[in-house]
Amino acid sequence: MKSAARCRVWSPPRSAFAGFRFPADVIVVAVRWYLRYGLSYRDVEELLVERGVEVDHVTVFRWVQRFTPLLADAARFTRRSPGDRWFVDETYVKVNGVWRYVYRAIDQHGQVVDVLLFVRRDAAAARRFFTRTLHTLKVMPTEVVTDAAAVYPAVLDDLVPAAWHHVEQYANNAIEADHGQLKPRLRPMRGLQTDRSAQVVIAGHAFLQNLRRGHYELAVDSRPALRVAAAFTELAQAI
Repeated sequence: MKSAARCRVWSPPRSAFAGFRFPADVIVVAVRWYLRYGLSYRDVEELLVERGVEVDHVTVFRWVQRFTPLLADAARFTRRSPGDRWFVDETYVKVNGVWRYVYRAIDQHGQVVDVLLFVRRDAAAARRFFTRTLHTLKVMPTEVVTDAAAVYPAVLDDLVPAAWHHVEQYANNAIEADHGQLKPRLRPMRGLQTDRSAQVVIAGHAFLQNLRRGHYELAVDSRPALRVAAAFTELAQAI
């Protein structure tokens, strides 16, 4: 007699959208609108209501927090490898009325390499940022451009000793200008409330920024104006 384990019928993995009141296409479009445009959760609520979807802004917040990491994770295998020249800098945001520091890096092609939120701006934060980024991406830069902060030389000598650490006036303008893509997006949010929710939104913004700039092999046959929407549809099917 065959065991119950051998007789078990294969079933497809449970969808991440299972158990939610609204269908996947509604959830995904809400998440995409929020990450792509300068909208608050209440703005997204209003746009959905205009289209006959009655949903509370708190529900939109929960969708963004739950599905943004899942969509970004599903896309990681289609991401193009970052270049070997990294521009690294910190910017700051307020979370629940307290300043936090966001370490960000982009490569020479404009791809956001990584983003990470920290309570402090110090050597420990810089080390954790580089350690996570190098471990996750499995890419070693040959050049790292930073500002003149004293924490960087020792961290880079330890973690990427073969890379040329470039510190020169105006050399880091690329990453400083790229911070300008993030700050306007955060203004309509009416305050980030927790470090975790802030990290999700900031990382989600970077993911969408890379998607729009063509750093993922997703929806490559779609018209440029429709590529992001098509990519989100593909990713929704994957999770």
